[in-house]
Amino acid sequence: MHRRRFIASLGLAGAATTMITARDFLMDARSGAAGARMPSIFIGHGNPMNAIQDNAFTQHLRQLGERIERPTAVLVVGAHWLTRGESFVSTNANPSTIHDFGGFPEELFAVQYPAPGAPDAARVAAALVTSVKVHEDHDMGLDHGAWSILRHIFPQADVPVFQLSIDWGRSTAYHCALAQELQGLRDKGVLILGSGNVVHNLGRLNWQEGEQAAPYDWALEFDAFVARNVANGDHRALVNYTALGSIAQLAHPTNDHYLPLLYTLGASDKGAPITEIHTGMDMGSISMRSFLLG
Repeated sequence: MHRRRFIASLGLAGAATTMITARDFLMDARSGAAGARMPSIFIGHGNPMNAIQDNAFTQHLRQLGERIERPTAVLVVGAHWLTRGESFVSTNANPSTIHDFGGFPEELFAVQYPAPGAPDAARVAAALVTSVKVHEDHDMGLDHGAWSILRHIFPQADVPVFQLSIDWGRSTAYHCALAQELQGLRDKGVLILGSGNVVHNLGRLNWQEGEQAAPYDWALEFDAFVARNVANGDHRALVNYTALGSIAQLAHPTNDHYLPLLYTLGASDKGAPITEIHTGMDMGSISMRSFLLG
C-alpha cells in the first residue's frame, strides 16, 4: 500500500508554477504538438549508498545530466512506491526527501533533495491515462529510488519531479500498456524515468566480496536476456519474462524492481535508438544496467 514515511517539507513553494496550465499541457500532449521530445530512461538504482558515493555508476549519471536536454519535469516510476488496486500520481508541490531504508550511515539520512514538485504535469499524466482512474496524492515525497539518482543527474535540484505509483499485483502487460498512454508527456519536455533493477535478488547478495563479487551465472543470463530484447525492440519477450522459469524467479523473487523497466519501454518509440548509460553487477545479484531510449 502507500509508503507514507515522510519528513518535513522543504520550502520551494511555487517553483513548479513556471509550467503551462494543466489544461493546455493536456491538449498539446494529446495532439502531439511540437515540443522538445524527451527520451525515456531506465536506471538501475541499486544500493542507496550510491546517493553519496563517487563511483563509475554515479559518474555516468552526472555525465547523463550534462548531455541530455533539460526537461520541463521528470516523471519517476520506481520500485518503492507500490499501491494495491489503484494508481496514484503525486501532486505535491513541495515533495519531501523520504529515507525509506534502515541500517545505513547517518550521512545518508542527512541527504536532502529539495526539488520542486510538478502538480500541473502530474495532473496531465493522470488525464492521459484513460484505461484506469489515476488518483491524485497530495502528500507523497520523493523516495530513494528517485532522489538517490536524481541528485547526480540534476545536482542543483532545480528540475520539477513527480512520481507515479505502481499498482502492484497487476500483470506486466497492464503496466507496459499504461506506460504507452503516457508517451504524450515526452512531447512536452517531460523525461520519463523508470527506476528499478534489471536483476534484483537481495536474498542472494554476496556480502563477503561486496560490490566486486563475481555475478551469478543466472544473473548474467537474465541481464543478457533483457539487454538483447531491449536492443531488438522485443517488448513482448520482456513483458513475458517469466517464461524463462527459474532464471526469472532467481532474478526477481518479487517483480517490484522489474516493473519500472516496462514503463521505460512502454513510453518509448518503436525502434528508438538505445544509449547505454551504465552496465555492471553489484554483489553478485544486482544488475546496474541503465540505458536511454530515444
